Amino acid sequence: MSSRMQGRLQGRTAVITGGCSGIGLATVERFVEEGANVVLGDIDDDRGAEIAEKLGVTYAHVDVTDKSEVDALFRTAYDTYGSVDIAFNNAGISPPDDTSILDTDLEAWRKVQDVNLTSVYLCCKAALPYMLDQRRGSIINTASFVATMGAATSQISYSASKGGVLTMSRELGVQFARDGVRVNALCPGPVNTPLLQELYANDEEAAQRRLVHIPMGRFAEASEMADAVLFLASDESSFMTATTFLVDGGIAAAYVTPS
Repeated sequence: MSSRMQGRLQGRTAVITGGCSGIGLATVERFVEEGANVVLGDIDDDRGAEIAEKLGVTYAHVDVTDKSEVDALFRTAYDTYGSVDIAFNNAGISPPDDTSILDTDLEAWRKVQDVNLTSVYLCCKAALPYMLDQRRGSIINTASFVATMGAATSQISYSASKGGVLTMSRELGVQFARDGVRVNALCPGPVNTPLLQELYANDEEAAQRRLVHIPMGRFAEASEMADAVLFLASDESSFMTATTFLVDGGIAAAYVTPS
């Protein structure tokens, strides 16, 4: 257990997608420390069962591109714990066949859009009725720092999907601000997760080139993103909605980085 202050989410129910690894898993662990009832949604059933047993959370298989499965995920949270207070819509992919628009075919484009953007639409659509009925709730959608800036080495569908997540989060945050529901977009910089490790596993030079653009000179850790999600989920951010919450080591602010 962490030695930090605990109990900020005591008794609240949180649904976390993509919760079996990376930022999602770190957030599951952090929320448990803070007293939340956690429903973890993922497609990795073996890993999900292990995490559920270890941390005392509820695991539910969910294909986040399937409306019926997403609806069932949030219904499970409500039926099990009696509320849906937090939705961390985090599932996403960054496949190698999503590159320049000149090379990315339509099938690859659509797959990324479905997993990264349509899933957030489905999760928000499923969570909102519970939260509106309660007149309270916090939705955190994982966008990216790439939603705020351009890159010469493109992942065209990934970047476009995260831009969509950012814009949708902003609009929902405004629309439901007077109904007690807050919606914010987490925009991480590069994070030391299995996804990033796989991307650079065979190209250390590419990883070092990426680090040149980060003023802090390192990749983030998943636990640092989990702390940011905790802030957005808790009452500590009670006057924040429709925000672009950049946690990027200074990337978006840098013209040049320190030598």
